[in-house]
Amino acid sequence: MGFDGYAFVANEEGKAIAAVDLTAFAVARHIHLDASPTALIADPVRPAVYALTPATGALHEIGLATLAVRRKAPVARTAVAMRLAPDGQAIWVLSSQPKQLARLSLESFRVEARIALPAEPVDIDISEDGEWAGISFGESGAAGLVDLRRGICSSFPLGKKLSLVRFRKDGRQLLVGNAEERVLSILEVPSGRVVVHLPLAVRPDYFCFSEDRGQLFITGAGTDAVVVVYPYWTEVAETVLAGRAPGAMADVTGPDAEFLLIANPQSGEVTIMDVESRRAIAAVAVGQGPGYITVTPDRQYALVLNCVSGDMAVIRIAAISATRAKSAPLFTMIPVGSRPVCAVVRSV
Repeated sequence: MGFDGYAFVANEEGKAIAAVDLTAFAVARHIHLDASPTALIADPVRPAVYALTPATGALHEIGLATLAVRRKAPVARTAVAMRLAPDGQAIWVLSSQPKQLARLSLESFRVEARIALPAEPVDIDISEDGEWAGISFGESGAAGLVDLRRGICSSFPLGKKLSLVRFRKDGRQLLVGNAEERVLSILEVPSGRVVVHLPLAVRPDYFCFSEDRGQLFITGAGTDAVVVVYPYWTEVAETVLAGRAPGAMADVTGPDAEFLLIANPQSGEVTIMDVESRRAIAAVAVGQGPGYITVTPDRQYALVLNCVSGDMAVIRIAAISATRAKSAPLFTMIPVGSRPVCAVVRSV
């Protein structure tokens, strides 16, 4: 039995979105765009999916019923990333040209507010109460806190070459990856005061929270491991081996356990770690260059995008088990297009 919905896959080189029918496990349609999509958001209320094309700074709305582009909105000359507002009424688009954060209404599909930024941004997160945006300014070595109600950005110098930013679940702290120094910096919100700099065994290239957001998993260049951080205790819990050159991750609760799925692009595998025991219990061969993992809302399937081989591997979560062979069966493979980099799942 499949999932009653679609996986929308952004194919960067193919300049298209593949709509994969998850009941038939086959591509239903390729939705062609005028530029390369790199980010997707599934609207939890409206029957729509939104695709960002950074090179043109545009947002595209794809209708669930027609599997076609319904509306397109130019936001900036060059965009970086986007996040759905917690109230579901808007999308915040981060751009580098001009350096700004723009609020696009999903009702009018027009930009209704623009907030100037002091430096070129690389990543963004929105607090769950919708009051704050956290921004990494990358090469400038600063992190920003944006008061979204007042439209004011405050900048805080932290070091060299920052990477990712994420809010703690309660929004009271901002977690900032320092790629140059291999450190996780934790800042108070809204003061920006540094609580602690946590040394890491890896460069903070990828973040993934546990389902309850009580643990943050970090992977990146440096060692073949996942660093486990307790955000509420502001400490590194441990560093766990996780296959060769671990990258993108996804957390999923299965029938009997919580798992962390970790992409290993160099070996073409996904390592499966039991979150409670911190043990790698299985490895699945998935294809060439796995670089993105997402999970269906019903927690039945993990979908792994292979950016080199251009396909999507499907792993059935219920089939994961710790065996002597330390392997898990692959449910199926679906060709999706050229260089798939991101995917979202939406029920119908």
